[in-house]
Amino acid sequence: MTAAFSTTSHPRATSWQLRTRQLTFGLQPLLMGIVNVTPDSFSDGGQFFGCEGAIEQGLKLLAEGAAILDIGGESTRPYSTPVDENEELKRILPVVEGIHRARPEAILSIDTSKAGVARAAIAAGAEIINDVTGLTGDPEMIAFAQQTKAGVCAMHMQGTPQTMQDNPTYADVVAEIHDYLRHCRDTLLAAGIDRDRICLDPGIGFGKTHEHNVTLMASCHRFHDLGQPLLVGHSRKGFIGKLLGDKEVPRLFGTIGSALALAVQGVQIIRVHDVRPLREALALFATCGGLPD
Repeated sequence: MTAAFSTTSHPRATSWQLRTRQLTFGLQPLLMGIVNVTPDSFSDGGQFFGCEGAIEQGLKLLAEGAAILDIGGESTRPYSTPVDENEELKRILPVVEGIHRARPEAILSIDTSKAGVARAAIAAGAEIINDVTGLTGDPEMIAFAQQTKAGVCAMHMQGTPQTMQDNPTYADVVAEIHDYLRHCRDTLLAAGIDRDRICLDPGIGFGKTHEHNVTLMASCHRFHDLGQPLLVGHSRKGFIGKLLGDKEVPRLFGTIGSALALAVQGVQIIRVHDVRPLREALALFATCGGLPD
């Protein structure tokens, strides 16, 4: 396994400091369960759009072994329609409050690029701001994150959800995203956000072709030299169907297979729709010697 993280010259981050607690990483990735409170997300849009259904789904994912729940109220699929802050708040706030009330020990993440939405979610009990714009979409976001001491995850995206799949182009996709994430990390550090609160995400499917996604998935180990935890969200994405030669094929099995490749590379957090199958596959993979010591 040539990409195994134990063979790299850069040690991987072993913890992530959140607003009030700390995540510690072992050899096996932690799973971030997805709760999309939207009518139009690419895979499960509308399935958990209602508050009660979204809370029920979040509690189910926690019971199945999710270490984090990522709650979002605005779809960022290609060509999605943006929603305003009031609508996003209307969607997510009762869900954050309901899950926090039922499971106050659960680690909740808010998937948003709006500082106002992040502010309300943090006040309701969220620990993490997960921002697909790398905390650049709202000029108030970085200062708010620094003030609240929330954990932050900054993602790479070429363009916006409305333009990112028009013609994504890179001379060297891994090198360019590495440079972007390094610059993003340094910007956050310069703004006073503590290094141990920063997580980075290469943004699978956000302004990338299928070939770019495969190259990134195979090269995630190269981002460990940035010194931050890595989060990868490849679950059920279109490149899986493309690789398997059938756009209509169920993507769970492909999601599991590529998650094992991420685990071998030492990726600390994997963002998924299907927690139990991923948890069981990763556990058996580790038990049977799939992960390096």
